[in-house]
Amino acid sequence: MLERVKNADLHSKIMTAEESASFFENNMIVGSSGFTRGGDSKVVLKALAERAKNEELKITLITGASLGHGTDAALVESKALHKRLPFQVDSVMRKSINNGEVLFIDQHLGESAEHILNNQFKLDIGVLEATEILEDGSLVFTTSIGNNVEIARNADKLIIEINTSIPTNIRGVHDIYNVEGYGKRTPINITACDTKIGSDTIKVDPSKIVGIVFHDIQDMPGDIQPADDATAAIARNIVKFFEKEVKKGRLTKSLMPLQCGIGKVANAVLGGLENSDFENLVMYSEVLQDSTFDLLDSGKMKFASASSMTVSQECYDRVINNIDKYKDKIVLRPQAISNSAEVIRRLGIIGINTSLECDIYGNVNSTHVSGTHMMNGIGGSGDFARNAYMSIFVTSSIAKGGNISSIVPMVSHTDHTEHDVDIIVTEQGLADLRGLAPRERAIEIINNCVHEDYKGELLSYFERACSQRGGQTPHILEEAFSWHTRLRETGSMKKQKVLA
Repeated sequence: MLERVKNADLHSKIMTAEESASFFENNMIVGSSGFTRGGDSKVVLKALAERAKNEELKITLITGASLGHGTDAALVESKALHKRLPFQVDSVMRKSINNGEVLFIDQHLGESAEHILNNQFKLDIGVLEATEILEDGSLVFTTSIGNNVEIARNADKLIIEINTSIPTNIRGVHDIYNVEGYGKRTPINITACDTKIGSDTIKVDPSKIVGIVFHDIQDMPGDIQPADDATAAIARNIVKFFEKEVKKGRLTKSLMPLQCGIGKVANAVLGGLENSDFENLVMYSEVLQDSTFDLLDSGKMKFASASSMTVSQECYDRVINNIDKYKDKIVLRPQAISNSAEVIRRLGIIGINTSLECDIYGNVNSTHVSGTHMMNGIGGSGDFARNAYMSIFVTSSIAKGGNISSIVPMVSHTDHTEHDVDIIVTEQGLADLRGLAPRERAIEIINNCVHEDYKGELLSYFERACSQRGGQTPHILEEAFSWHTRLRETGSMKKQKVLA
């Protein structure tokens, strides 16, 4: 273990996770590594949760994104959590958020570092996972960076989890860059996906390190679901669209740098590219998934940049056990860089993200079920949608066995306005909204993306809104949410048949 802590003065700080939990006090603000299960705190926060079972101990927790290994659930169940930000995916936490027991701040991931940087949240303790600590106190991170840079530099105290399951030769995968404060900020000089502008470690003041805890726990595997008929059809629709864009001269066979949200649809879309005629692809995204490494291994993709990797167990073993093979093909960056509006706009990203529902004018709800109940969070989709060369949102046209239409008259919660949405794709087809006025967008979406069970009623709503109310964006306000009301009252958005 001591080989992983090369600064001999820090050997006295090695302790158990239970001992490290003693540093936490009630009402502290805590920052932790972890971005979509990658590189997260695996033992210290759980030890904190155990301690909180027996005393009044609540914290505000800031991470990069979601955590793995049930850590969020453990904190909730022990009532150790007062407030959480900026993203989560845990079902236990989701229930507590929607019950009002845990306060949740849903943030653009590209902006969450600003709250630390500007002392809107003054961190008392930071918990960071690393592979080793070097002689000068520098940290070598593991499978994510997230908000680690801001946490390391701004927390009053640091507890380091040394993960011995990660080989030390992962060093070199990371590109650590510090974003300056407002008024002093210089350009982020990334001009291509493979541009590196920082260092492969981050130097911290060794005196801030109050505890070092060892473990050998791997990242929790990503929940990689195989493509179903709907997601496979969505992938085909996107690939066909890209092929048309190449024929029109708006894209080349290398497309533009790709960004894909996490999950089944994203993996299906990227998987669809593996069997296409596209070549020399590059990625500038938040998370490296199985499909990313499949594209790299096949030679279809030549480089991928992100803030984290979240993959299946098979892919994790393939990458971690052969990390030297991938060092010239991938880079992990702070999320302040991976999700930077400046870099996204400069590189001309094609952003592909998922939605819960879209409306007939192209507004997108990514976060709230029926407008009130949080699902996971906006994540980085807004960072890319607002600044991308092409902003694509995908969803199945129906959900819950057809009782829900994912295309509705008006979204029940707006995360992305029509101004930031270029393309909407379902398994039914694709609506290219670029250059269209609102009334044109409605026709394009209804004709191409809506399931047959709902198309007639949605077209009727639009036509009546135009004739009865008019306006730039026609709506019948007293009917706009009638589909959601019907769902709540009957369990389905479908109109009930009236018996003679």
